[in-house]
Amino acid sequence: MNKVMEKAYTAADETAREYYNSDDADNFYFHVWGGEDIHVGLYRDDKEPVYDASRRTVAQMAARLPKLDATTQVLDIGAGYAGSARYLAHEYGCSVTALNISEKENERGREKNRQQGVDDRVEIIDGSFEDIPFDNESFDVVWSQDAILHSGDRERVLEEAVRVLRPGGHLIFTDPMQDDECPREALEPILARIHLETLGSPGFYRDTLRRLGLEEQDFDDHSDMIAMHYGRIHQVLSEHEDDVGQHVSRGYIDRMKHGLQHWVEGGQRGNLRWGIFHFRKPAQ
Repeated sequence: MNKVMEKAYTAADETAREYYNSDDADNFYFHVWGGEDIHVGLYRDDKEPVYDASRRTVAQMAARLPKLDATTQVLDIGAGYAGSARYLAHEYGCSVTALNISEKENERGREKNRQQGVDDRVEIIDGSFEDIPFDNESFDVVWSQDAILHSGDRERVLEEAVRVLRPGGHLIFTDPMQDDECPREALEPILARIHLETLGSPGFYRDTLRRLGLEEQDFDDHSDMIAMHYGRIHQVLSEHEDDVGQHVSRGYIDRMKHGLQHWVEGGQRGNLRWGIFHFRKPAQ
């Protein structure tokens, strides 16, 4: 059952919402990523299409979860265009709720749902993962890809995710993180770009979720994909700059290329971590 929606967003929420609702950001992610995914891919090589690598991340996350089928209720928090939700509906028959703060992305996602015939299995809801609009123990799986970093209160996001997860359920997510030993000043160019004070770290996620009662199942560390992924995005943007420029402003493209290089350098220096975290809520 849904809680009553009250759209009083925090400052970090509003920053993310305004960014992803902007024409430039929406058109950039839609056209460069292929309109399904907005997350780090798992690449076989540095020439692989972004879409294929991004789909591989979704497939590998799903493969780690036991017994995904038509009875499984999934909540995807920070769902972007809800491409992962549609994948789970197509491949496993799951019922998926996609919670996302950008109304513009959500409208694109709903149109994709109609085009792909999954309206009956994928519901897209406008809202924040800092205040998830569902009752306690509503979902078998809580899923998230490279979204939690945008929160100004990541602990709150994790508390909400655990609250709506049923006993025996699974939390699976990816997030660009800072290495546990990385000094803040080393990340300043990245943090300034995304208007945040910090990134999460593996230690933060482990400690917080352990305190909230979850059991870690695995961390599939693919930190090498940070430099690979953002380098690949930079390459695609540079190669197709004229085409992208038909949808996105020149100023946005220049800022994006500059920002992508910071992520590449952070990954190459070992300051950033990324991979698939999998936790389970003990059965009662």
